[in-house]
Amino acid sequence: MFDKGLSANNKPAAGKKSGGVEQLSQVMAKVQGGMQVGRVTDIILNGAYPNIEDYGGLNGIGTIFFELNNFISDGRGIAKPFYPQTSAYPLVNELVLLFKLPNNNIGKNTSEESYYYINMISLWNHPHHNAYPNPVTSTTLPDSQQKDYQQTEAGSVRRVTDESTEIGLNSPINLSQATFIERTNIHPLLPFAGDIIYQGRWGNSIRFGSTAKPFNIPNIINPLGLATGQDALNDWSETGTNGDPITIIRNGQNPESSDEGWVPITENVNEDLSSIYQTSTQKIPIQVASENYNSYITPPEIPSQYTKPQVIINSDRLVFNAKTDSILLSAEKSIGLSSNTSLNFNTNNYIVDAGNIRLGSKNATEPLVKGETLYKNLTQIVKALTTLVDVMEVQQLWPGGVPTPDGATSITARATRDILNNVQKDLVNIKSKVSKTI
Repeated sequence: MFDKGLSANNKPAAGKKSGGVEQLSQVMAKVQGGMQVGRVTDIILNGAYPNIEDYGGLNGIGTIFFELNNFISDGRGIAKPFYPQTSAYPLVNELVLLFKLPNNNIGKNTSEESYYYINMISLWNHPHHNAYPNPVTSTTLPDSQQKDYQQTEAGSVRRVTDESTEIGLNSPINLSQATFIERTNIHPLLPFAGDIIYQGRWGNSIRFGSTAKPFNIPNIINPLGLATGQDALNDWSETGTNGDPITIIRNGQNPESSDEGWVPITENVNEDLSSIYQTSTQKIPIQVASENYNSYITPPEIPSQYTKPQVIINSDRLVFNAKTDSILLSAEKSIGLSSNTSLNFNTNNYIVDAGNIRLGSKNATEPLVKGETLYKNLTQIVKALTTLVDVMEVQQLWPGGVPTPDGATSITARATRDILNNVQKDLVNIKSKVSKTI
């Protein structure tokens, strides 16, 4: 029978005299000995990298060149990304954790190994970058920045307040990928208990969070999660109960954020560049462009006061495009369109299927006419009047028994017939060539 669990590691293998604990410590020492820290000296990010075919061609994208931390070496190591589905490539001068594992020659030589790297080491615990130049070889930093790092090593918080640290963060030999510009106003997100947060380097992030109301110390085990006098540290925890889920996708923080990039912040639906909020019980203080709901008899609750599940998409411009089919909007109550300037419809066919249509006001009472029916009825009236004036034009008087033309009636009849003929010609234009009704 095979031993299971930890007991499998507590017994020495056959022929071995060492105890289980000693054997386990040897295994752990071997694993730890396989870990190394490397400082990135260059990285391949596109096909323009010099001699890229020597590193696998385009399959070499993501490959880093490294030096072991704090060592001077004539050569440089090469490592590939460990995760094939997730790309989180380091910058030059960032530190990564290295492992030696089998490479693609495993079919020929099972003992051949190569370096692989996993995520950058969070040296500064900051999403923008965590670079640190080699203190043994770096002589390019200005005195102010060298002092900054020395103070950090002495225990101070690293607080770069000028435009950059002047650390090399890009490839030194492939200028086509040298695009990273350090910014001092990128702030990390403030976390709350239980949050799972993914942050990019430029103020873009995804937060899987919840309502987070603080408690007073005496009521810290309050099962209802009700606030007891302290203000929440975010703007989505005014309502609901602690633990009510919220998901926030943000692309770009407030561009007017301070240069104190070490200060954590929370998302701001009105100031962030673009964001999507998926709520459960939270009230999001969004300032919408228009709250004109005059067309409603019973207006909907405005977005900033709604406390039931809703999805908020907020940006300077929204584009919804269906490449091959349709955009379908469906709602139990209503679909409200509100704009401060205009609503524009451009299409080949505009169809409205409704039992009650009111134009101009929700209180409109005047019914619209049916163009085809009106055209037919007016045509009949014009024809009847034309026949009548034809008779009137030849009307005669009989003074003394002798017929005499009625001049005044004849003149009026001819003038009326001319008007009726013009109306008859133009009557077809009474019908819209675009709009139809039933």
